[in-house]
Amino acid sequence: MSTALYRKYRSKSLDEIEGQSHITTVLKQSLAQGRIAHAYLLTGPRGVGKTSVARILAHEINKLPYDEDSNHLDIIEIDAASNNGVEDVRDLREKVQLAPVSAEKKVYIIDEVHMLSKPAFNALLKTLEEPPEHVVFILATTDADKLPATIVSRTQQFGFRAITPADAAAHLKKIAKKEHIKIDAEALELIAQRGQGSFRDSIGLLDQLASLADEKTGITHELVEQALGLAPATIIARLLEGYQTHSIETIVTTLDESESLGIQASTLTSQLIGAIRTTIATKPELLPLLDQLVEVARSSQPAIKLLTVLAAHTQLKPKSAALAVAPPIVIKAPIPSLEKMATQKKPKDPVAKAVVSSQDAREILKGFDWQALVDHTKKHYVAIYSVLAKCSYDIDEHGLTIYAVNNFYKKKLDDTKYRPLIAQSLEALGYHNIVINTVPTGSPLKDEQAAKVAAIMGGGEEVVVESDGK
Repeated sequence: MSTALYRKYRSKSLDEIEGQSHITTVLKQSLAQGRIAHAYLLTGPRGVGKTSVARILAHEINKLPYDEDSNHLDIIEIDAASNNGVEDVRDLREKVQLAPVSAEKKVYIIDEVHMLSKPAFNALLKTLEEPPEHVVFILATTDADKLPATIVSRTQQFGFRAITPADAAAHLKKIAKKEHIKIDAEALELIAQRGQGSFRDSIGLLDQLASLADEKTGITHELVEQALGLAPATIIARLLEGYQTHSIETIVTTLDESESLGIQASTLTSQLIGAIRTTIATKPELLPLLDQLVEVARSSQPAIKLLTVLAAHTQLKPKSAALAVAPPIVIKAPIPSLEKMATQKKPKDPVAKAVVSSQDAREILKGFDWQALVDHTKKHYVAIYSVLAKCSYDIDEHGLTIYAVNNFYKKKLDDTKYRPLIAQSLEALGYHNIVINTVPTGSPLKDEQAAKVAAIMGGGEEVVVESDGK
């Protein structure tokens, strides 16, 4: 059975580690000076070399040769995902007291250490703070934010960087050359992009595609698109063109074509983000779209969300717009007749009136149920529900006004993290592209006399008192 490429080309020394020179340089200097820490913490995204560095470092500390199949009794690897209980850590505390079998140090590598339970962290803390002289801990995690500060402060931390597409493509090219895999430059770049900063994922994709490629043509850009379910570059270009030219027809037909090809909305969104990111310096007008596309992945209906995000920028032109570009009409009439026409009352433009009424939010929000909105946020977005439940609302021709009672609630409603949740809740109730305004006060009092009293008293809130029928 052949060895997977990512295992075959896993680094076997600190010099072979790609893209993390800021870490390997420091570690090599420390090893050369004999300055060994009692605990190391390696953090960063997946597939960038944390486990490889941990294994290499463990062997270097003990001056042992390292290869992929090497096993040593004094180098112990523990997967915290499956050994995360307090009993597992208590067992570990007992074993660290035993001296190494043959090496100078007993090294414990704990992978995905953030998976340990809180009691397990507490049990590990004392041992990590004052381990026996013969013990070294190397902790690795993809989610450092979940580690207690007490654990982090007792280690030497090294932050791994995500691999750049350029570095990934260069590394893939070396492997392809060694493996005699024919691949074009565009395919290399696309695989590197889809690897999303992970060497392991990029090499895994190369391995997968090598088995699908034709011996003559090798791995082409088209093969990568087909194998990974990606949209052709022409579809991405047409969607961006439709957005920039305000053509909803182009957007809808292109999305339909994408759906017929079996391309997932999440994949399409990811490609759009990548395409915009590479051209944002020359096309800054796409920046608002880039911001909105991030929300698509969080939607329960990404296909619909993607359509609304792209189409929201389009503007339906009224029929009267055609008159603006029509050739001028030459009117031949006596001057008195023209003067008479000028004095006559001009009729209202029915087309313009229709355009205004079509934009009136009161029609769009007809039958709007505020409680339904509050209930929806209670079920799906508890953080925003706690504020909305205390607010009141009003609807006018411009949109929905939310009276947030005070500045604190208004700031929370306006926060970029929470404002999209209100829009998503409205969309879930069938109200799309609604303008939302927030006011840092309670709703205005409807009773004129009460309003005057409230103004004198410095503010107030209208309360409806129901009669008991007596």
